[in-house]
Amino acid sequence: MKRFLLLFSIIFSGFFFSQSQLNLIPYPQKVEFQKGEFNINNQTVVKGVDKSFENHFFLKFLNKIKGFDLSKNNRGDGDNVIFLNLKKELKNDYEIEVTSDFISVTGKDRSGLFHGIQTLLQLIQTSENGKIPALKIEDSPKFAWRGMHLDVCRHFFTVEEVKQYIDYLAMYKLNTFHWHLTDDQGWRIEIKKYPKLTQIGSKRKESMIGAYVDDTFDGKPYGPYFYTQDQIKEVVKYATERHITVVPEIEMPGHALAALSAYPELACTKGPFEAATKWGVFDDVFCPKDETFTFLENVLDEVIKLFPSQYIHIGGDECPKTRWKECAHCQELIKKNNLKDEHGLQSYFIQRIEKYVNSKGRKIIGWDEILEGGLAPNAAVMSWTGIKGGVEAAKSNHFAVMTPGSYCYFDHYQGDPQTEPNAFGGFTPLEKVYSYNPIPSELNSEQSKYILGVQANLWTEYILDFKQVQYMIFPRLLALSEVGWGSSNPNNYKQFENRVVEHFKILDKMNINYAKSIYNIGGKVIPGKNGASYELSTSQDPNGIRYTIDGSNPKSTSPTYQHPIHVSKKMTVKSAYFENGVLKSAISSQDFTPSKTTGKTIVLEYQPSENYSFGGAFTLVDGIVGNVKQLGKTWLGFQGKDVIAIIDFGQKTDFTEVYFNTLDNKGSWIHLAKSAVISVSDDGKNFKTIKEIGKDEILKSKGKINLKVGNQNSKFIKIKIENAGIIPAGNPGADSKAWLFVDEIGVN
Repeated sequence: MKRFLLLFSIIFSGFFFSQSQLNLIPYPQKVEFQKGEFNINNQTVVKGVDKSFENHFFLKFLNKIKGFDLSKNNRGDGDNVIFLNLKKELKNDYEIEVTSDFISVTGKDRSGLFHGIQTLLQLIQTSENGKIPALKIEDSPKFAWRGMHLDVCRHFFTVEEVKQYIDYLAMYKLNTFHWHLTDDQGWRIEIKKYPKLTQIGSKRKESMIGAYVDDTFDGKPYGPYFYTQDQIKEVVKYATERHITVVPEIEMPGHALAALSAYPELACTKGPFEAATKWGVFDDVFCPKDETFTFLENVLDEVIKLFPSQYIHIGGDECPKTRWKECAHCQELIKKNNLKDEHGLQSYFIQRIEKYVNSKGRKIIGWDEILEGGLAPNAAVMSWTGIKGGVEAAKSNHFAVMTPGSYCYFDHYQGDPQTEPNAFGGFTPLEKVYSYNPIPSELNSEQSKYILGVQANLWTEYILDFKQVQYMIFPRLLALSEVGWGSSNPNNYKQFENRVVEHFKILDKMNINYAKSIYNIGGKVIPGKNGASYELSTSQDPNGIRYTIDGSNPKSTSPTYQHPIHVSKKMTVKSAYFENGVLKSAISSQDFTPSKTTGKTIVLEYQPSENYSFGGAFTLVDGIVGNVKQLGKTWLGFQGKDVIAIIDFGQKTDFTEVYFNTLDNKGSWIHLAKSAVISVSDDGKNFKTIKEIGKDEILKSKGKINLKVGNQNSKFIKIKIENAGIIPAGNPGADSKAWLFVDEIGVN
């Protein structure tokens, strides 16, 4: 009997191990477990590609993480050997074989070998006592473009910090570094032909601080900060060794204030100009005249010599047409070239730049606004406002990189905004990044071939130092890497999250300041029979959640969360995660102000923008009043669309008051509503208007609308909140569609 139990134990443990998953990110396409294990120690011999960077990198990194200097070990091809090989005939990007005697890492080229080395280093770091399970790995990436972007214009980062950033990309097999080098707030690249770009354009008199709506500044000069051409070469070499392509971005025709501050003659008006101290979009842009194109071509000449990348990013986004409309030269150019309008002039501008870049043997890529007026013949599109730009590009046989803000903007909040550092807005937690599929469902298999890949962007308006850079990209970069590699599975998110937690140990050893938001308590309002309930969740043991509803901070002795908390009155729910009586998370806090609409069925005629759609229509009846300084989870954002909502009370209901909030933040293109109409109905089809208000009344209320509607009794209520429409001249984003932000619609 004992022998049977021992045999069963051996068989079962072998079966369990073979079914377990490795703590690798991105997870390989194919893993096959074998019997045995390889024990790496200070006697291990490494047989690599002689004098190659990859060989040197592996030995140096291994010494760093294990303290083993194996560079002088040379015993031949016996036991305990790690082979680093190249094999052009290999079908996969790389393959790894681990036995009890040896480890073999084989790449079809140096890039593949480097990827295999990164996988092996993860195996070593996540194994116990240096024992690596015997296995075979066959692995290749799905997407050719696996990118991360860094904005160094709003806030600057040193060469060493940029190199660290590149190291992070290399660790997780990303292969493209998009370097945003010019913008309104600073010009960060030395151009020898135009020294004033860095003498003047690399500094600003002060910087905006805090939330945008506070409109406050630090009063401190910023800069001069820029990279010399020698430093650029140093970074490019560093990235190239790690098989990462650096794609430079030189913004045009908009986001040009820093350049115009140095060379005002390139604008439509005389200026003077200065590098922007605020964040946002500004009317003064490059004027499409010959001297401007000569300037840009000369700049691009120097950029192209510095960067060997196939693509040069020329921006093309958020270009207001206000100055072009008022400019005699621009209007004459529109007539002369039979252009339809200023959008046609944008296309003319981009196509002229593209022709020049093409003449140098390179291609352009730009944000999806380069589609305005018609896409340049050979241009690739970086689709950020959603997926529409990428779909349009792919359907017209143009390449596209998918980087929609709703999934790929790492300047958005990644946890509860109340417990996170100040961020740009939006809500993009780890799970949402991991859920992204870069291939839009609208594309067929042939069109899908034009999707180059995926990229995440880090804009730095609210990121003051490199520790905050680390915080905003980790751990979301890990989700991006697996999405780009093509081995992500949103249905197995929990398994991925477990691997992320294991990688926190690696990040800890590297002294990386990563976000621990996944440990915090998540909160979600859900509809119920008698209104709404607040559902709490954690990535840890749910029995560790403690909560209060009286506004006090939870303790280890506070009630244990067992089921959704009914929201029946004004209350503050605070929650936290405890382990063995010790607080392990931040304390999450949520205020509730329920009304007769809370938890009721709501239908929207037009859906919000993907970037600001968390919770969908139900966000407007969840009993939570939005924070005007945080455009995260509690607001819905609509660009160019009205909010038309119908709420079903479920039965005829008495009420005398209707309230809702809209935002006024013109610097971010957010405008107060133009009007609002309240109607009621008993059948949900035939509505009677009971209240109308116009722009003046909304302006007077500063967007906080509270309407007395008399004694009403109805089953349905309909609220139409009219978008401001096209942004008028003299405002940031003039001639573009205004944003309308709305939060709680309440009835009492």
